[in-house]
Amino acid sequence: MRRILVTGMSGTGKSSALERLRQLGFRVVDTDEGDWTEWSAAEGGYVWREEPIAELLASDGGPSLYVSGTVSNQGRFYDRFDAVVLLSAPAEVVLSRIETRTTNPYGKTAAQREVVLRDVAEVEPLLRRTCTHEIDATRPLEDVVTELAKLGLDR
Repeated sequence: MRRILVTGMSGTGKSSALERLRQLGFRVVDTDEGDWTEWSAAEGGYVWREEPIAELLASDGGPSLYVSGTVSNQGRFYDRFDAVVLLSAPAEVVLSRIETRTTNPYGKTAAQREVVLRDVAEVEPLLRRTCTHEIDATRPLEDVVTELAKLGLDR
């Protein structure tokens, strides 16, 4: 069983890609949903709840596992993933997607869009330096999913 982290800025298509991977029979966990994260005043944002994430990544057997999220403490778990994949897209693409999506309310306010732009400028380069793979998320979703699925099948 391979473990793949799919990370990137809001609006790059992480949730859409994971849904397609789920439909293909892979195991997926979107850490933006459920109790995977908690607010950290010290970090100034959400972080993974480390014990549940550690337990998830320690599980073995079954189809490859795709975990999606972008939090400040994810680097503590990089050694437990077979691949860390950054989905990236230019700021104008990200903002356009956020504006038109109906599955997630984040990014609809001017203040949230400012945070998104700051994250693209400041956080994405950090993720780029630490990822093992980068996928251009401006490509059609099916192409992105095909590339992600291949990582889950490689041995």
